[in-house]
Amino acid sequence: MIEWLRSEALEPAIELGGRKIPIELRRHARAKRLTLRLAPDGQAVLITLPRWCASKEAIAFAHARAAWLQAQLDKIPEAFDPVASRLLPYKGGEIAIDWREDAPRRPKLEAGTLRLGGPEETLGKRLQRFLETEAESHFVEDAAFYCARAALPAAPVRLTRAKRRWGSCSSEGVLRLNWRLIMAPDFVRRSVVAHEVAHLVHFDHSEAFHALLDELYEDDIERANRWLSANGRKLYACFT
Repeated sequence: MIEWLRSEALEPAIELGGRKIPIELRRHARAKRLTLRLAPDGQAVLITLPRWCASKEAIAFAHARAAWLQAQLDKIPEAFDPVASRLLPYKGGEIAIDWREDAPRRPKLEAGTLRLGGPEETLGKRLQRFLETEAESHFVEDAAFYCARAALPAAPVRLTRAKRRWGSCSSEGVLRLNWRLIMAPDFVRRSVVAHEVAHLVHFDHSEAFHALLDELYEDDIERANRWLSANGRKLYACFT
């Protein structure tokens, strides 16, 4: 089948679940083979390919594995609307949303309830901004903590909305962390921050890197990884 697909002029998209999903190609100098995955929110098929591989080969590769992609799509949780439910995922649990049009626009979290006002039609955007603000505050604190443990100056932190990475560390020493982690339990969020701080010392996944990560992170890293593997997609079901 794939030989036939290679000969066809295929557009970079595939039909899954009755809808057309774009195929995004990313070339990587170190890639030795095609790597296929579905974005956590199910909005794109992501392919990493070697520089020598033709785009049509990568697209044919995705079409030939449509059944596998459909199975992955079926695993994605249904979208969750905080505005309709009046519940906001936060740090592994949920907080009640107490919205009143005449209340102050600035969100205030107290006793497990988030109180805020302003136009209801923009409530979703303001709830997301609240989470992003909370995420940045927690990330900065977490990064400072782990940098101190590693005897490093506090690293700058930037928020990211990446669809497939929870965090990254640039060669300039900037930590980029996915804002959606504020919806995960503390031990999960902190595990990602500790991971990226360890990359400030070891820019790889060598034994030395993992040894340092074990020193920095105070909890069970495998437990945190298992939680993300099992529940990470749920973080994308909110604010889709």
